[in-house]
Amino acid sequence: MRGRPNIHDNSELIQKAQEIFWKKGYTATSLNDLLTITGAGSGSFYNSFKGGKKQVFKEAINLRRKAFAEFKLELENNEDPIELIKNFFRSIANENENSYLRGCIIANTIVEMTFIDNDLKDEAVQILKEVEEMYSETIKKAQEKGKIKNQTDAAILGKYLITFWCGLNTLRRMYPDKKILSQQIEMQLAVLS
Repeated sequence: MRGRPNIHDNSELIQKAQEIFWKKGYTATSLNDLLTITGAGSGSFYNSFKGGKKQVFKEAINLRRKAFAEFKLELENNEDPIELIKNFFRSIANENENSYLRGCIIANTIVEMTFIDNDLKDEAVQILKEVEEMYSETIKKAQEKGKIKNQTDAAILGKYLITFWCGLNTLRRMYPDKKILSQQIEMQLAVLS
């Protein structure tokens, strides 16, 4: 005889789980936290996610990978992809304080999982490397078209944007202030002129 059918949509569970992981991190999030936020019973949860909390976490951070893939498509289909990248960074200043305090789940994961879980750390590192590659490719094309005067190697500028991103996620926790963040963002984005 089979148990109760799984009545939960996995994508909805993962989305809800992402929220708690984003706020608390992987280590501090308990199974009870996940069951509470998702509304799943433990049997249903483990039936859906045989790998338990770690599987859900991987799937949760891969939601960000999907979002970055969508952004890459936008860049490829935009007449001014460099301006689109700049606007992405500028939009950070306009977020609410809760977003400032959450930071980036991918950058948070790299910091939290270093020395704790290489598998999760490596997954997060790979996601940021994919974003770096997306930036580098976009910058290289813009340089070739003469849309960026800065002729620093596109790979270096792609890494610069990742460095900027990780730093910005700390800065917005230190200074959850739109004006301060906007000033810092514009100063950093000048490298793409």
